[in-house]
Amino acid sequence: LLVSRAKFDQVGGFNEDLAVAFNDVDFCFKLYEAGYYNVVREDAVLIHYESVSRGHDGLDEQKLKRLNAEKETLYSMHPDLRGRDPFYNPNLTPRLADFTCDNMLLEPEDD
Repeated sequence: LLVSRAKFDQVGGFNEDLAVAFNDVDFCFKLYEAGYYNVVREDAVLIHYESVSRGHDGLDEQKLKRLNAEKETLYSMHPDLRGRDPFYNPNLTPRLADFTCDNMLLEPEDD
């Protein structure tokens, strides 16, 4: 994530109420709501090892509770973005990560 200091400060930076998860998502949501957009650099290769130092949240009941609470905090601050990505093509399935057509949108052919 690369952003100017002025934009970082304008949207309030990272929310410390989201201590472990979703603070990066919240920051991007705030940038989007302020009218800024992320630019994808497909030639850049970045590796992020999610949860490598603290373990996976889904394997620990307390961590999963905290994760779900932080998710609710995130969406309470950004209710218009709950369950949707304003940049994801609505003709593609939201159920898979392979960007296939959403068959529910396809009309059945007449015989």
